[in-house]
Amino acid sequence: MDWLSVFIALAAGALSFLSPCVFPLIPAYVSHITGSSIQNNKMEVDRRLLLKRSISFIIGFSVVFIAMGASASMVGRIFAEHRELVQKVSGFLIILFGMQMIGWLQLRWFMTSKSWDAGKVRPTGGTVRSFLTGIAFGSGWTPCVGLALSSILLMAGSSETLGIGILMLAMYSLGLGIPFLFISVLLTYSTGIIKRMNKYVPVLSKINGFIFLGLGLLLFTGQLQKISAWLAKYTLFDITL
Repeated sequence: MDWLSVFIALAAGALSFLSPCVFPLIPAYVSHITGSSIQNNKMEVDRRLLLKRSISFIIGFSVVFIAMGASASMVGRIFAEHRELVQKVSGFLIILFGMQMIGWLQLRWFMTSKSWDAGKVRPTGGTVRSFLTGIAFGSGWTPCVGLALSSILLMAGSSETLGIGILMLAMYSLGLGIPFLFISVLLTYSTGIIKRMNKYVPVLSKINGFIFLGLGLLLFTGQLQKISAWLAKYTLFDITL
């Protein structure tokens, strides 16, 4: 199994959470899915309700991302005979994405994003609404999250099996979802963590860019596959779906 790609997907999800497009807006997301407000420098909401709806929100965007991973993997299997070309094209695009995140490039067409106004979703039941809000988030991701997500989708498309592609996007969702759940709970104690961490977010975004720049170079040169093959010798099981 390609454990390296899976680990990269998990790390990409965590770094996406810490991007300028997501992290500063966490209180707004939490407030929307719980219907709560900030009072006395903390989120006033029942923690059990918060956990329930946050998990529903995470499941919502995970469904979208995993579906994207399955689709990307299926497309990749169609071009399996030209896998080397697909990997080079994917690596080149990931290099561009990394340069964009670092700030070396300012390509406007990389910064476009689809959108869905989750505020118009009015289903009965708070958990269902949180789930649909998660789907809205996954379907209309913000530009800097889109670059990281697109990079993982490109890797999923160039993976050898459908199972690995799906697992990569599941791990990306997990990397994005666990910090969201953790910070959501912390907000019920104090909103100060958002203010303190905001000053580090731009630096973390650049680190994310450098990681994807290196990742793109490894994929373009074929070294990523060699590293993955070497690591596979030390794993106990494989995915062959």
